Amino acid sequence: MRFDILTIFPDLLTSPLQEGIIRRARQDDKIQVAIHNIRDFATDKHAMTDDRPFGGGEGMVMKPEPISAALAKVRDEAGPGRVVFLSPQGSAFTQKKAEELAQLDHLILLCGRYEGVDERVVDLYVDEEISIGDYILTGGELAAMVMIDAITRLQPGVLGCADSVDQDTFSRGMLKHPQYTRPRQFQGLDVPGELLSGDHALVREWRLVAAVRQTLAKRPELLAEVDFSTAEEKILRKAGLWGEIELVLTSKDVSLT
Repeated sequence: MRFDILTIFPDLLTSPLQEGIIRRARQDDKIQVAIHNIRDFATDKHAMTDDRPFGGGEGMVMKPEPISAALAKVRDEAGPGRVVFLSPQGSAFTQKKAEELAQLDHLILLCGRYEGVDERVVDLYVDEEISIGDYILTGGELAAMVMIDAITRLQPGVLGCADSVDQDTFSRGMLKHPQYTRPRQFQGLDVPGELLSGDHALVREWRLVAAVRQTLAKRPELLAEVDFSTAEEKILRKAGLWGEIELVLTSKDVSLT
C-alpha cells in the first residue's frame, strides 16, 4: 500500500516514519510512504501557501493552487488514489474505517493548517474528510500519522503475530481483556489463576468474561454492537454479566425510539 502525504511541515512526519512497526513495514516493502512539501508548489517568490480569508475574520486559509499542483504531481507519479482531508469536520476515524481503508492500494492524505483549506480544494479533489476526534490540532500531520499507523498494522505480514489483529481491542467491537506477564506476583498482586492453568478452554472463557467486564466498566455503549454466540451468552450468564449487557441493549433501543 502507498501513502502520499501533502503537508507544509514535512519534518513533523520524518521521525515517526523511522520507528517501530512502520519502519519495518517500509523496509520490508509492505508499505510505501512519500511526503510532499506543499510549499514546493507555490509559485510566488515567498512560497506562500496561505492567505487571508475573503469576508474577513481571524487566521489564514491554505491557498488552492499549491495543493492542486501537489496533487497533480502525486497522481502523475502514483495514480489517482483516494484523497482524504484530515479535518475536524470529517467523519470519525474508527477501527472499521481503518479496515476499510487498508483494502486500498493508494491513499493520499492532505494535512490542513491554520483555518483550513480553500473550500474549492474540498469540492474538486477530496474524496473524504476524516477526523481522529472531537478536538482541534494545530494541523493534520499528527492525524495523518495516526491513520498510517492504524492502517499499516492491518497490512498482511506487518505484525509478527497474524492473530494480533483479530484479537485487538475493537476487533469485535469491545475492549480487549487485561494482559499479564512475568513475574507471577507483583507488589502483592497475582496473575489470575485461569491464565496459569494450562487449560486453553478455561483461558478463552476467562478472557471473554474479562473483556466484557472491561467494556462494561469503561465503554459499555460498545456492547450494543456485539453479536455474542449462544455459547458465549451461556458463559456470560454464568459469570452474572448477561443482565448488565441486556441493560446496555435496552438503553440503546430506548435511545433509538
